Amino acid sequence: MPTRMASAWLATPIGLCAAAVVCFGGGRAWSAPADDPSSTVTVQAENATVALAGLTDKYYVNGLGLSWTSPTGAVGGTLADLDHAIWGDGQQREILSLVQQIYTPANTHRIRPNPNDRPYAGLLLGNFGLLSDTDTSRSVIQLSLGLVGPDSGGEALQDAFHDAINQPHASGWAHQIQDTAAVEVMAERTWRAPLTHFDNGLEVDALPALTGGVGDLRDYAQAGVTFRLGQGLNSDFGAPRLRPGLSGEDAFVATRPLAWYLFAGADAQLVGYDLLLQASPFRSGPQAPLERGVVEGQFGVSALTRRYRLSLGYVLQSAEVRNQSGGVHQFLTAAIAAKF
Repeated sequence: MPTRMASAWLATPIGLCAAAVVCFGGGRAWSAPADDPSSTVTVQAENATVALAGLTDKYYVNGLGLSWTSPTGAVGGTLADLDHAIWGDGQQREILSLVQQIYTPANTHRIRPNPNDRPYAGLLLGNFGLLSDTDTSRSVIQLSLGLVGPDSGGEALQDAFHDAINQPHASGWAHQIQDTAAVEVMAERTWRAPLTHFDNGLEVDALPALTGGVGDLRDYAQAGVTFRLGQGLNSDFGAPRLRPGLSGEDAFVATRPLAWYLFAGADAQLVGYDLLLQASPFRSGPQAPLERGVVEGQFGVSALTRRYRLSLGYVLQSAEVRNQSGGVHQFLTAAIAAKF
C-alpha cells in the first residue's frame, strides 16, 4: 500500500475518535450507573475460514474466548483503590478470561514456510481485568499472562477441526514460533456519546475509544470509534471482541426488555512490537517484516434481553505484514453472553 494511502487510512479513525472525545468526553464528571447484582459469562469465537473472502486458512485464522465478569461492587480493598486512582469514581467489576488464537501464513501447503510471511503461531492467554463504568464511559485495565508456541494448543486444535470437517492439515506447523512467555498490560477508555434520537424510539450514538498495550506480547496504541443505531443503546458500550480491536467488553445491563443495535466502526493501531511476528530477546526463530500501521473496519448487530446478549460482527483488517498477499484480511466474530 502506498505510504500516502496508508497514512490516510490511519488518520480517518484517529481523527474521528479525537473529535468525538473532545466534543462529548472531555473533562466532565458523570454519575455511576445502577448496581448490577449478576455475573456475566461470555463465549466468543472469531474465524477467518467462514468469511466472505472464501474458505481459506491464513493470517489470523481462529480465536476462542471464555470470560466471567463479576457483579458490580465485587472489587474491594487495594484493587478498588487502585482502580479509582486510575479512572476515578465508577461502578467496578472484575473480569477473568481465557483466550486462544491461531495464526498461519498465507500458504499452508508449504512444508517450509516463506520466511517473509506471517509465522505459524498459537497463543494462549489468561486475563485479569478491572472494569469501571459511569453513565457515559467505560474504563478497563487488564493484565494478560500466557504462552506463544506449541504448548498453547494451536496446532492440535486446528488439526482436530480439520479432521472433523475432512480437510488436510496445514503442512508447516513444525516451523511455528517456539514456546515463549507472553505478558501484556492493556488500558482502555470508551466514551458513550448520544448523537440523536427519533420519534419512533430509534437512537444514534458514538463510542470513541483509546487503547494502549505494553509488554513482550505486543506494544501498541489504538484509536477508534463505533457508531450505533438502535434502541436501548445505554445497555452496553458496544459489541465484545477478542483483542486487539474495538471491544465494548462483556458487561451489559439491558435498559428495556429487548435492546438492539446495528453498529459500524473503525480503528487505527500503531504497532511498536509484536511477538507473533518479530523475534525478541526471549526467542529466536521465524519472524516477518512488521507493518507499523494497521487499520480495521467492523460492522454487525447486537441484541440484548435482561439475561442474554448475542452479537455478530464482520471485521476487515489491513496488512499486519509488509507485502502481505491476498488483500484485506476478513473474519467473522460472534459472542453470546448470559447473566446469572
